[in-house]
Amino acid sequence: MTIDIRPARTEAELVACFPALHELRPHLTGPREMIERVLRQFDQGYCLMAAWSEDTVVGAAGYRMQENLIRGRFCYVDDLVVAEPQRRNRVGVKLLDAVAEQARAVGCQSLTLDTSLDNLLGQRFYFRYGMLPAALRFGMKLD
Repeated sequence: MTIDIRPARTEAELVACFPALHELRPHLTGPREMIERVLRQFDQGYCLMAAWSEDTVVGAAGYRMQENLIRGRFCYVDDLVVAEPQRRNRVGVKLLDAVAEQARAVGCQSLTLDTSLDNLLGQRFYFRYGMLPAALRFGMKLD
């Protein structure tokens, strides 16, 4: 199977990304909501890389370049998902490699992402990719 990794920017490309992203973000009610949110995030520097098998998106990585005092310039991966049937085909590696290439090109010093504490399969993938835990994030809902 040939996988083509390229940015998703047009509305049609974003619609094609919805089934994969919905696996990761099941709270999204449909393609329209996802597109509206992604377009707002584009204005904040968000980028979306898609893994295509012919005309089907089998994985996606949403990311943005950031800078802060603790990390310097870094790339934050907001979303990383590979459709269940493709998870053993190195699609995730290809997506992260493409994101890392973009980050290096603009001088980022690291790649960062969050994963839930119970996402053991994801954590295993990140360890194999060479990523190590670097922090424990705390949060609270603001009512």
